[in-house]
Amino acid sequence: IFGVHLRPIKIDESVDAEFLARQTPGFSGADIANVCNEAALIAARNGKKFVQKEDFMNAVDRIVGGLEKRSKITTEEERKCIANHEAGHATLSWLLEHANPLVKVTIVPRGKALGAAWYLPEERQITTREQLQDEMCATLGGRAAEELVFNSVTTGASNDIEQATAYVRNMITMYGMSEEFGLMALETVENQYLDGRRVLNCADATAAQIDQVVKETLKKCYEQAKQLLSENREVMDHLAEFLIKEETITGKEFMEIFHKYRLEQMERQVGMDVSDNTNE
Repeated sequence: IFGVHLRPIKIDESVDAEFLARQTPGFSGADIANVCNEAALIAARNGKKFVQKEDFMNAVDRIVGGLEKRSKITTEEERKCIANHEAGHATLSWLLEHANPLVKVTIVPRGKALGAAWYLPEERQITTREQLQDEMCATLGGRAAEELVFNSVTTGASNDIEQATAYVRNMITMYGMSEEFGLMALETVENQYLDGRRVLNCADATAAQIDQVVKETLKKCYEQAKQLLSENREVMDHLAEFLIKEETITGKEFMEIFHKYRLEQMERQVGMDVSDNTNE
């Protein structure tokens, strides 16, 4: 579909239709046409002769996240908090095996969001328990980063908490992925072709037990997120500082920072080993 809508547009070699398709899961043909038109307009506004990959990414950002609201006033403390929140998400997306790879992170307000991160989702029809657990952990990375850095939490993680809770509840009631309930189907979807309303099919005592399992699972994922970020605090701080200064970081820039940190970490470790051998 992208190939069809790209034909009348002058593009350069940086544009990869397959990458754009992976970056826009669930988009209809009309949505894709809108992305291509918006990218052409963005390139024209910037006086370009060709539409580049950057223009398409900006177009996707605008359609998915809304217009940039640089006029929205945030204090320096709020910027630091938002930067560390997004750095927490980004760091865990790199560390966790099954999390989606990062494409871009920004602390520029868009729509109602004060910051946002874009990932490259893997196209799959089924999802394993391990993949869901890693996605939950990465989702809670923003709140974990806030607590680690500021020893406090904010309202900025409300959507993350809602999403992580939905992951856990689905694993328990729909997918049979909990040890406590096993293969029991605890929830059904009524009128799935209309409103898709979901109904619990269990006693009140079982519903209360489900809530307890959800709480314990979220706590376990949150502790894992905090531990991973604590072990990699240095790289998370570098990312937050970069975001505060530049406001936006691409996946390529993020990987450069992460690899530099890993290299420095290895060099320090080698230096310690050499020093220990010399003392002996």
